[in-house]
Amino acid sequence: MRRLLARRMKLHLFGAFFVSVGCAALYKFGVAEPRKRAYAEFYKNYDPMKDFEAMRAAGVFESAPPK
Repeated sequence: MRRLLARRMKLHLFGAFFVSVGCAALYKFGVAEPRKRAYAEFYKNYDPMKDFEAMRAAGVFESAPPK
């Protein structure tokens, strides 16, 4: 039973490292990249003045009353 802690710790350290790298890769390719593509697609056709005019007409702003 000599060096049992050292052997088990080495195994657990390598296991924890690979699990964390796997989780990071899954998050990057499963969440972050699709989110970046969705934002890019949204802002490709986004017109801020049109959005501002719609909010202004709805009465959202106090400093810019509806026309």
